[in-house]
Amino acid sequence: MSQTVPLLRWIWPVALAATIFVASGRGQVAAPDIVDFDKAAHFFVYGLLATLVVRAGPRPVWAVGITILYGLTDEWHQSFTPGRSVEWMDVMADALGAVVAVAVYAGWAGYRRWLERPLFGLQPRVENPGQVVPNPPS
Repeated sequence: MSQTVPLLRWIWPVALAATIFVASGRGQVAAPDIVDFDKAAHFFVYGLLATLVVRAGPRPVWAVGITILYGLTDEWHQSFTPGRSVEWMDVMADALGAVVAVAVYAGWAGYRRWLERPLFGLQPRVENPGQVVPNPPS
């Protein structure tokens, strides 16, 4: 059971990465007709991905590195998709989003507590109160 819990932490980052992969494989992605919306979308989506990765357990610098590496592979994946192209500014937006999100998560305890609070006021179930597992390192 102890190995299952850390693996379960990776469900959300893997699900988001899979969603990005599917979207990158589409010839056209629906988006508003706003100047530079694409870069803002990259910034926020990869910021979310980096936050989910750091919450899964690795140190912040590793979370940023994993996210940037995934952004690079995503751009490479797009190079094989008709109608899509590789844009280095997308990689820069991905990297900046990852750095900012992880820095905010690691450096702002109030934000971290807000993200880690139970949904809908539910309290986490503790099966053995004598062996409470601390939160992952920030």
